[in-house]
Amino acid sequence: MTETVEKITELNGKQLYYSFLAGAQRIFEHQKLLNKINVFPVADADTGTNLASTMRSIMDAIIPTDNLKQTAVALADAALTGARGNSGIIFAQFLYGFSNEIKSNATIDIPSFAESMKRAVAYAYDAIANPVEGTILTVIKEWADYVYLLKDRFDDFIRLLVEAYNRALESLAGTTQQMELLTRANVVDAGAKGFVYFLEGIKDFFTLGAEKALKKVIADASDIVELAEMPHDKITFRFCTEALIAGDQLDKHKVRNYIQHCGDSLVVAGSPQKIRVHIHTDFPAEVFSQLQQFGHITYQKVDDMVMQNEILINRKADIAIVTDSSCDLPKEFIDEYQIHVVPLTVHFGETYFLDRLTINPPQFYAMLEKTEENPSSAQPASKEFQNKFEYLASHYQSIIGIHLSEKLSGTYSSSLKGSQDVAVRTGKTINIVNSTKITGGLGLIVLRAARALADGASHEEIMGRMEEWKSKSIVRVSVKTLKYIVRSGRVSPLKSFIARMFDLKPVIVIDQEGKAALASKSFSEKGSMKKIIRTISKLTAGKKVWEYAITHANNPETAQWYAEQMEKLTKRKPIFIDHASPALVANTGPGVACISLMLD
Repeated sequence: MTETVEKITELNGKQLYYSFLAGAQRIFEHQKLLNKINVFPVADADTGTNLASTMRSIMDAIIPTDNLKQTAVALADAALTGARGNSGIIFAQFLYGFSNEIKSNATIDIPSFAESMKRAVAYAYDAIANPVEGTILTVIKEWADYVYLLKDRFDDFIRLLVEAYNRALESLAGTTQQMELLTRANVVDAGAKGFVYFLEGIKDFFTLGAEKALKKVIADASDIVELAEMPHDKITFRFCTEALIAGDQLDKHKVRNYIQHCGDSLVVAGSPQKIRVHIHTDFPAEVFSQLQQFGHITYQKVDDMVMQNEILINRKADIAIVTDSSCDLPKEFIDEYQIHVVPLTVHFGETYFLDRLTINPPQFYAMLEKTEENPSSAQPASKEFQNKFEYLASHYQSIIGIHLSEKLSGTYSSSLKGSQDVAVRTGKTINIVNSTKITGGLGLIVLRAARALADGASHEEIMGRMEEWKSKSIVRVSVKTLKYIVRSGRVSPLKSFIARMFDLKPVIVIDQEGKAALASKSFSEKGSMKKIIRTISKLTAGKKVWEYAITHANNPETAQWYAEQMEKLTKRKPIFIDHASPALVANTGPGVACISLMLD
């Protein structure tokens, strides 16, 4: 399939698939530009990343066949499964409509193609609670209408697609005047432009041939005019929240009616077996709580649009700092230093949550009391890190990821794997660091890197000091019971057995290799607490403490006692006292309390 075909009267499955790959390639090439011109529904600068992720899910999941119906159904299913963002989900629903309207034929002619595309438009509009013209919807509709208008004039798909592409360009240009937001920013709609790039790739596939279309290189439009500022008061709801629900006889209209009070920009797309939900809300946890009644939630995503807007118009550095939700840094530090957090997941049986996003500590403890399910945690998939790095690479010159101990979680490995392809494709420097710490210990390393960055340190300077900061970090944890930690495999069952035999209260140390070790035992919790303070007093004797933090699992009394003792020792208050991440507490159990400090 490397030669240009003079005339095509019918399409088969493989032609459809490979033309889609060419369309996806155009979106990959223009991802950065699409992010930059993204102002609707909010200026969160991620439309290019979301569309690229949607396209990549198609590429990763599909094995094409000659049968067009089968290929179209598979394309639509993969798009729906991997769709991200408002435009990505609308596009996936349009594909679902197209695949659903196609007859069960191995090939498709122009009249049937045009008919299926025209009917698919209704699916796209039906997915949106409040459709807005001047967006990807408009361009899809006007393109499909023009294809339908031409269906009896041409018997050649090549001529049809070229003519319809030109109509899509005209429709795209018109989006600037159809919406005040776009007029003010003097840009076209980003999602609509992404769809036109997709059509361009398909057109090139048939006019230039597969080999040229898939290898065509287009210069990066990094010199695009900067956008006008979009202040935070334009962002009505903070979190872009998405879910994928699996079940039987799912009704997207019922789902939409049930959660539309939770926010705006609501899109509900899919089939009776699989529904994709997109909504902007201030309460992601409430949204997921409501969605659970409809089916099994197999995917969750929550993006902070205020943070994304800040990156677009008020980025504080050219280096991105990335960590995971186990760092336990309070939100004010995350916001102040624009730190990017990828959440771990917390599982109760088949139900799972995004750590600190769709489940917070109070909810976690309430669930512990109500359910007999033992909670567990899991690292983010490498795909989640890949999506994060894709997005950040379009805004930053380089990226540093700092994660919890490799000896205690696969998060570091997942991040490393997710970074590698992005670094190769973008040419951006991405370094991933195994902190060898957890909770506040990880948080302090991240914070120190962020402060160094704020003080003007370069990427190389920060990486050059990372080993020093790790070696100066101390983490001590008092534990009421070892049963959760042993179950998670973090310490030796034999040591746990000995501690239980004598009803001892252990102290856990995170050593310099990042392993959890049983440091000492006492007959009471207070005894363990006093041992930790004595140990820290010896370790800090004659040395200056840079900062320290207290974290706990529903044990504020012990946390406060630690804070008082540490203030006497260091003559300063903790930089923060906060709940530990639910993802960590799933492995330690409630009642633990931790002191983390870093020497200067």
